[in-house]
Amino acid sequence: QVQLVESGGGLVQPGGSRRLSCEIAGRTVSTYAMGWFRQVPGQERESVAAISWAGATYYSDSVKGRATVSRDNAKNSVYLQMNNLKPEDTAVYYCNIAGNIALAKNPQNFDYWGQGTQITVSS
Repeated sequence: QVQLVESGGGLVQPGGSRRLSCEIAGRTVSTYAMGWFRQVPGQERESVAAISWAGATYYSDSVKGRATVSRDNAKNSVYLQMNNLKPEDTAVYYCNIAGNIALAKNPQNFDYWGQGTQITVSS
């Protein structure tokens, strides 16, 4: 079974930056797309960014220009660099793995999630 371990969250002041990491166990990620999602209590999980096996990227309008998704296949990991953080970025962030980038952008495609990592943006 795939295991997803997200880390890197924390309390950040508005305008600050944070780099999230996701280590994936149980599957070699080099031929998979990976996605980042976030969820606020009481709201649906939403896609934030995704990266294909070849390195093509996708960003939601809410983070475009402030986020960079990257991957390190040797470490079976995916990363999300978030800059110029805003209070509305406060959420639990999750990663997941899918067969292609289109699938990796839709949270409804997944039945299993890791524990996520919390980003709180507040002064």
